[in-house]
Amino acid sequence: MSGAEPAGETRAERAQSQLAELGADVLLVHGAANRRYLSGFTGSAGILLIGAEHRVLVTDFRYTVQASEQAPAFSVVEAAEPLEGLADAVAASGALRVGFEPEHVTHAGFLKLEARLAELTPPAWLVPVEGVVEQLRVIKDAGEVDVVRDAVRIADEVMARAAAWIEPGVTERALANRLEAAMRDLGAEGPAFDTIVAAGPNAAMAHHQPGNHPIAEGEPVIVDLGARLQGYCSDITRTFVAGAADEQFRRIYDLVLEAQLAAEAGIHAGMSGRAADALARDPIAAAGHGGDFGHGTGHGVGLEIHESPRLSTRSDDTLATGMVTSVEPGIYLPGWGGVRIEDLVLVQDDGVEVLTQAAK
Repeated sequence: MSGAEPAGETRAERAQSQLAELGADVLLVHGAANRRYLSGFTGSAGILLIGAEHRVLVTDFRYTVQASEQAPAFSVVEAAEPLEGLADAVAASGALRVGFEPEHVTHAGFLKLEARLAELTPPAWLVPVEGVVEQLRVIKDAGEVDVVRDAVRIADEVMARAAAWIEPGVTERALANRLEAAMRDLGAEGPAFDTIVAAGPNAAMAHHQPGNHPIAEGEPVIVDLGARLQGYCSDITRTFVAGAADEQFRRIYDLVLEAQLAAEAGIHAGMSGRAADALARDPIAAAGHGGDFGHGTGHGVGLEIHESPRLSTRSDDTLATGMVTSVEPGIYLPGWGGVRIEDLVLVQDDGVEVLTQAAK
């Protein structure tokens, strides 16, 4: 299972309990992270059907044994053609209104499924049901938090190695490859996302892909990495300089650090994502760099590297105890480079616990 199962209702039961209000008899779960969260199944192909009396996992021959072992609460249906197996499961459930995740189904897949359900006797029809499982995933239980902590520890250690490995002449790509290998050596399943190493002018691009640019003396170097452990992600960014830092670097770095620490000191449960974003954004704007901070202050992290909540100028999310989110203000100056500093924090009633412990 992905993290510890909460006491009382199972995750699938909590998802199912919302269906009547949403106008659906059963829910089809196509999203990989949602499927893993509800069932424990980690294979790359499978669809869940969840109803009041039904827990079905449709997959193919490659995964039937794995599915039976990982998802004991679900009846595993092997189907060479998933659409047929899914239609049979819907028919067996007696459902007429079939909820589906529109954000995880292609238009072509929707049309095929719609046509197949229309052939059933009696016919069933699809009802878009958005964000049901994602909203359950927003609040991490104790077991999930423990796994995230372990993933953060790996990222902290890898970032400490990055500080030692950055030197003039090392290319961005070579450093990124070495960091990802270190994650696996420390027990990670692999990186949570493609590691970012951005040196010099490339650091002005928030999501630069490492290339053959050799790190030069005095350049800012943004390193953004995360480890994946038991499906859960960590996410950390630090900004270094190869050799001695000049006045420009110190000024920008200190401003970003001030903004990040202000946000971490002020975020708490009950606050809006917009208000949390302002804690970091306002000091940067006051220093004349509002236009150089173009992304949000943070995002949720869990089974996916980008989840709810969002900490941004457009966020309507409300922070709640048990959420895990990044806090990552940055300033980016074309032609020079940039600075970003990122921690993961656990939202609590009266503040946050900063999970990331790597030196800043």
